[in-house]
Amino acid sequence: MAATKKTLVIVESPSKAKTIGKFLGSRYKVIASVGHVRDLPKSKLGIVLPEDLEAEEIDKKIVGKEAFDPLYINIRGKGELIRELKKEARNASKIYLATDPDREGEAISWHLAFLLGIDINSPCRIVFNEITSKAIKEAVKHPRPIDLNLVDAQQARRVLDRLVGYRISPLLWIKVQRGLSAGRVQSAALKIICDREDEIKRFVPEEFWTVNAVFNKDKEFTARLAEKNSNKISIQSEGACNDVLKDLESGEYKVRSVEERDRVRKPSAPFTTSSMQQDAANKLNFSTRKTMMVAQQLYEGVEIKGRGTVGLVSYIRTDSVRVSEEATQSAKGYIINEFGETYYGGEVYNNKKKDVQDAHEAIRPSYIDLTPAEIKGQVTKDQYNLYNLIWQRFIASQMAPAKYKSMNVAIENSGYLFKATGSKLLFDGFLKAGVGSKDTEEDKLLPELSKGEVLATPKLEAEQNFTQPPLRFTEASLVKELEDKDIGRPSTYAPIVATLSDRNYIEKEKKSLVPTELGYIVTEMMSEYFKEIVDVDFTATMEEKLDDIEIKGVRWKNIIEDYYGTLEAELKNAYDNALEIDQEPELTGDICEVCGKPMALKHGRFGDFIACTGYPDCKNTKAIVKKIGVTCPECGGDIIERRTKKGRLFYGCSNFPKCNNAYWDKPVEKKCPECGSLLVEKKSKDATLACSNKECNYKE
Repeated sequence: MAATKKTLVIVESPSKAKTIGKFLGSRYKVIASVGHVRDLPKSKLGIVLPEDLEAEEIDKKIVGKEAFDPLYINIRGKGELIRELKKEARNASKIYLATDPDREGEAISWHLAFLLGIDINSPCRIVFNEITSKAIKEAVKHPRPIDLNLVDAQQARRVLDRLVGYRISPLLWIKVQRGLSAGRVQSAALKIICDREDEIKRFVPEEFWTVNAVFNKDKEFTARLAEKNSNKISIQSEGACNDVLKDLESGEYKVRSVEERDRVRKPSAPFTTSSMQQDAANKLNFSTRKTMMVAQQLYEGVEIKGRGTVGLVSYIRTDSVRVSEEATQSAKGYIINEFGETYYGGEVYNNKKKDVQDAHEAIRPSYIDLTPAEIKGQVTKDQYNLYNLIWQRFIASQMAPAKYKSMNVAIENSGYLFKATGSKLLFDGFLKAGVGSKDTEEDKLLPELSKGEVLATPKLEAEQNFTQPPLRFTEASLVKELEDKDIGRPSTYAPIVATLSDRNYIEKEKKSLVPTELGYIVTEMMSEYFKEIVDVDFTATMEEKLDDIEIKGVRWKNIIEDYYGTLEAELKNAYDNALEIDQEPELTGDICEVCGKPMALKHGRFGDFIACTGYPDCKNTKAIVKKIGVTCPECGGDIIERRTKKGRLFYGCSNFPKCNNAYWDKPVEKKCPECGSLLVEKKSKDATLACSNKECNYKE
């Protein structure tokens, strides 16, 4: 008797396959494609260019192709997996493609359909926003054809990025150094970081003074000097400040107005990918890459006692704040049961931008009743912390606003006006869910005051200040900037930062993103010869055109054709002009001890180094020694900056290999009072210095 054929379901990841397999049961077989199975070749452009079709002899591979057709190949190393997929497909009664519900996922399904001979117009595609038993079974009941608008939007992005990377990068190899690469969105993001650094360097601090009056009526409260003769006041020198203080010596302080009003503070919308990355960076100190990795684990499923493997959150790549009716009702029931009816708000959130991915919901818990407290100890610390952030944000978003009684007071003296504000929390509302900082919940009260009341002479406090330069971008603020400027999409924010860092175009100083010298060189060259490519507005407009492919069904090759015209014009100008003058090497003044030619500064993947100008005939190189002003306690040598083979920074003795003394954290010229080892700098809340000896717990 022949075995009953099963329905084959193909997803991307093995962990996702495991979770879904448990929900669907024995009549289904769920296997993973492990991401993409077909892609553009790495060794060449892999795109048909207009000039390729106009050549005298046309390559056989492109006969019958159109301009900008991608030349996909099976990804190297996936041959055995593809054979397994084909075998399972032949033995299946039906095939469902269940990749992620976005452009990338749709494209993977399209490629799978090609390999497995599936009709893309047949109901072969199933999508779900969360990996729960109900969502999966409902998706199986409503299969659909592959959405070619989504596929084309992904293809357009892939082809655009390949054209920029493979056409511009060789110029960087010639002019800067081999191995560099340019990216369409990454180049615009790098320019944003470099422009901010330029702003900081150009910034000239300006002096200004503030004057506060500390009054005492039943309790102390502070009012700030805000106006003079009904105009905003600006005090720019100590002399001007002394004149103000002198004016205030005479006259009386009279309450000009007292305003009391009710104020509400609404909860934030549930998370999008961007807001989740920003909150995780600010509250958990997660990088964007780490946030997405942990969020993916929560989405694909973790083992929970009594429930088995379950997906804890809805799909994590979304720019929508929409919430399904079912999820809203679940939240309503939980809030009323847990906090009472007055705490339910029922706010409906609308997307500010056009709803490119409104088929998705906001990021929310899959099971409202599965609280962070219940999963604690069953998941990793990182998974718990991110789930707690997502769960609290979603519950708070469905709760009532917090209510305050606010009081604004204006106090005048001799034409000068001081202002003070106080507030009292009347109803905590969504703050009950645990969101919001402590100071937002504390009362900041003013004493009872009445119009016309004369107050006792206050203590005046004058303080010198200086204007501050704009802040460097952190990962969180860069993601917000990219989102505000409409650059990139939810799935690209984390790779943008990671790529810039991996290419050594930026580095982190604490949390700040700082362009490296190499990053500056690349940006300067891109800005000079590829103005449109790095232009923020141009990049944002291109994102809108990619969206139009998905939403309006615009023909994707028309958009590529327009972009290619701009790219080719800039490339021609770059090759005509940039190569006329070779970049002069930055000589160090040293002579190569191997061949006698000058040594020059070079830029590498893991930082700067010194190399012989006689390359490739002479391959002599030297590391740049960066002393940190600390003496090695083992041998008396200098402690210098060093890097591992993978590029990780550490601090070691200059007498290596004779002396192996090394530290991961930066040492200082100060010894531990308890054991005598060197102290090292620490980036923690409770200490700035700690003993380098692992067996010693001294901190300060």
